Amino acid sequence: MFCSCQSEQRRREAYNSAFDQKVYMNYVKGILSGLAAIFLAELIPGSWSMFKGISEQKATGLGAVAGGIMESALSPLFWTLALLIFALLFAASRLGNKILRVILFWIPTLTISVLVMAIAALDAYVFMHFRDR
Repeated sequence: MFCSCQSEQRRREAYNSAFDQKVYMNYVKGILSGLAAIFLAELIPGSWSMFKGISEQKATGLGAVAGGIMESALSPLFWTLALLIFALLFAASRLGNKILRVILFWIPTLTISVLVMAIAALDAYVFMHFRDR
């Protein structure tokens, strides 16, 4: 009797641990989907509107780039596109087939996240390197 109680308790602990990991991964998938959707929605039409704004205003430098990014971030097209991409990535994260989930969710979200982090690191390096000049 004592042995069966211990094995039952171990099973419950293993189930709770697996359940906690699954809940944690659902949060990670949702956050990755949201970040990748925002970055993709900013990069796809945002870069075109930024260049359009530079050519219309004859502005150059960081002010023109920041203005273009803010303009695209406040547009309804940006948020509609971000929501659509988020829905697609989040649905892909829930696929039952592991190969499709890797191809349609993990590869795009991690690639986009790594590229954006690399661009941010490069920007920080350039800023730190040239700030005294």
